[in-house]
Amino acid sequence: MAPRKSSKPKVNLGPPGRKPGGRNTGSRTSSSSQGAGKSTSRGAKPGPKGVVRRNGSGESDPTRGKARTSAPRAGARRGVEPRRNAPVAKGLGGEQIEGRQAVRELLIGQKRKVREIWIASDIDAAPILDDIEELAHAQRVAILEVPRRKIEETARSEAPQGIIAFAAQLEEASFAEMLKTRNGVAPFLVAVDGVTDPGNLGALLRCCDGAGVTGVVLPKHRAVHVTPTVAKTSAGAVEHVPMTLVSGLPTAIQQMRDKGIWVVGLDDSSRDSLFDIAKFADEGICIVLGAEGSGLSRLVRERCDTIVSIPMLGQVSSLNVSAAAALATYEVTRVREAGRA
Repeated sequence: MAPRKSSKPKVNLGPPGRKPGGRNTGSRTSSSSQGAGKSTSRGAKPGPKGVVRRNGSGESDPTRGKARTSAPRAGARRGVEPRRNAPVAKGLGGEQIEGRQAVRELLIGQKRKVREIWIASDIDAAPILDDIEELAHAQRVAILEVPRRKIEETARSEAPQGIIAFAAQLEEASFAEMLKTRNGVAPFLVAVDGVTDPGNLGALLRCCDGAGVTGVVLPKHRAVHVTPTVAKTSAGAVEHVPMTLVSGLPTAIQQMRDKGIWVVGLDDSSRDSLFDIAKFADEGICIVLGAEGSGLSRLVRERCDTIVSIPMLGQVSSLNVSAAAALATYEVTRVREAGRA
């Protein structure tokens, strides 16, 4: 399918560090930017000073264009945007969302303000992009077509798929509320101990969403939070799974136990089987997963009610943390669904 083409006039935004029509000020460029030096807003006329915008009605918005003359609000400081190896920001994060499914779920969720969306000017037509445009139009979210080079330079995940959204930070759920039974459903929690790989956390959150987990507990320190890679790998599950940050996971585990929630740690050194948790899966339960390699920390392990392992019948001794999360959470779901039958 041929790339989308616009009949509208195009205005050169250029990469970060380049003024419209001006000389490069030294920013990094990409070899994939060939022929992508121009941009237009979808269904709008060029705005002042090289910025093209449209409002929710599909019309150009000169007021917003005048207010920001070179880049979108969230992208106005792209030159100093934290890269992949930057320290984790305070809070859950999630301000930059990359990937088509993740952006669509961001708009479907409607749980936080979406500032604007960038789409590569040479992107191929696809039904999911039509969905994104319709949702953005309904919510009066500005869409900009920008050079693919600008997308790639701004992206912090490996494959942004030609689209980036900028939004308010994800709001934390209340830990105290997570410990309560809601609408007859006992707490079904997952706690993550020291997972630092964003791909693993994203896949884990996707499993949690599918299995009906009611909350995910993340440590504030020494653990990854919601980065663009996490949001993309989760396929948008970050918009739907309640998450909270705790200062100390051992203390949080003790608080769960005080509320009558069973805390089950997964560790491949245990002789007890994962399938033994069926006897209390109908009650409040929290599955605790450790980082690959190091596993559960000593204090976390000591605070758990029980430690179980996943039976491994082959030659490999353990599973990826996201695969372990899928098995453990769906074992709880299996028991709960059987009880409802």
